[in-house]
Amino acid sequence: MSRKEKPQPERDEEPQEPLFTDKRRVDPDTGDVRPEAAGSAASDELSEDDMALLQDAERDLVAEYRDRAARAEAELQNFRTRVERDRQANRDTVIAEVIRSLLPVMDDLDRAEAHGDLAGTPLELVAQKLRSSFERYGIKPVGEVGEVFNPAHHEAVVRLPEAGATGETVAEVIEGGYTIGERLIRPAKVAVKVPADE
Repeated sequence: MSRKEKPQPERDEEPQEPLFTDKRRVDPDTGDVRPEAAGSAASDELSEDDMALLQDAERDLVAEYRDRAARAEAELQNFRTRVERDRQANRDTVIAEVIRSLLPVMDDLDRAEAHGDLAGTPLELVAQKLRSSFERYGIKPVGEVGEVFNPAHHEAVVRLPEAGATGETVAEVIEGGYTIGERLIRPAKVAVKVPADE
């Protein structure tokens, strides 16, 4: 035998085919669960301790989501409250601006009424309608003779010392003021009686 020649394997042996193991749980031909897969599923069942842990985890998760839902509902309610409050504030601001533009007209009608020029004229009816419109929107006049002077609602134009006066009171309203709700639209310009220095 020469060096280049190698021994040949015997050809009598049959070649082995690869071995495949089908580990599918469902038989593809019948669609049934295979018995060995059913047995392994039974072995996969949870113990009582594991089931208790799982139930505790589910309860905790449910409680967490309920808490989240309650917080989301509270945030939504707070948002609605803020929106309503802002809407009301914007409404009051717009009304205040419209009223401010009408105040010079109202002042002229008040002066004419004080001089007796409105009685029996069509302007008397206009003044009444304008005042009722103010009332409908919650506009209230500020500043009446005899009121205690309040710097938040009154602007003192003149101070009148008077003997026997016990405090600062409104002696005369020069120009009426108005409020809408808690908001001051315009302070009343007044003459104030003050105690005279002795």
